[in-house]
Amino acid sequence: MNKQLLVPLLEEIVGPGNIKLDEPMKKHTSFKVGGPADILVTPVSVSQLGEVIKLCQRENVPLLVMGNGTNLIVSDKGIRGVVIKVYDNLRECIVENDTIRAYGGILLSKLASIALENELTGLEFASGIPGTLGGAVAMNAGAYGGEMKDVVVETEYMDKNGEIKVLRKEEHEFGYRSSFIQRQSGIVIRSVLQLKKGNKDDIKALMRELTKRRQDKQPLDMPSAGSIFKRPEGYFAGKLIEDSGLRGYQIGGAQVSNKHCGFIVNTGNATARDIINLIKHVQETVRRKFGVEMQTEVKIVGEE
Repeated sequence: MNKQLLVPLLEEIVGPGNIKLDEPMKKHTSFKVGGPADILVTPVSVSQLGEVIKLCQRENVPLLVMGNGTNLIVSDKGIRGVVIKVYDNLRECIVENDTIRAYGGILLSKLASIALENELTGLEFASGIPGTLGGAVAMNAGAYGGEMKDVVVETEYMDKNGEIKVLRKEEHEFGYRSSFIQRQSGIVIRSVLQLKKGNKDDIKALMRELTKRRQDKQPLDMPSAGSIFKRPEGYFAGKLIEDSGLRGYQIGGAQVSNKHCGFIVNTGNATARDIINLIKHVQETVRRKFGVEMQTEVKIVGEE
């Protein structure tokens, strides 16, 4: 990749104000780790997003699309090529009766607040989930008995070639922390959420209850990426880790949370390598003790 040749082409699409060179990714991830991205681009429209993707394809430039980085571990060496961040823009939404049409860059917590203000129930479970709507739809995020599959009825997404396509209802092929869009490496442009009219006080009360449960059980005061591991069938990830004697186990600045063993936290000076090594240690220990394979929910990206 010739950066000197590529940057002017990107500037023609998004403008120089929406491009950063050698940008430290620790500024853009909830774990607060990660080396520099060669080029970070923040498109302000769907058409710009498509043009950047097509340019990278045409020039054979490696490309990563991200939301607000709550589910990413970026390596200490950083990311070669172009990173597109859609969180900073593309976050408008429209409420129509009992449906919400929202762009993928909007925070899920913001969307839950909008549902509350419009007396719509069904999205309370999402009020404390970090990340954007786009990421949540792609991975079928869920908590406290609710999942995105329960409310999403239509999604407009961009495929890896920069083309816009639409999925409706079952076409999303939602599974546990997965979807058709995720498997196809698609980018959520916007989704339609079907909710129900509810009582504002009841909605607010449930959101407060779920917030309290999170505050009581999760290490929200330390950098992390939420639950690190998917729930193994028939088990709870946090329980397996605790029963393996790993509560508080630490490698460098990365630690299995003392508050919730399903979380790994950055105690202040962790590197991406610390976190990755700790993930591998947890996986190996649980496999040895219980014969269970622990799969990650987080995505590990960047140059090794």
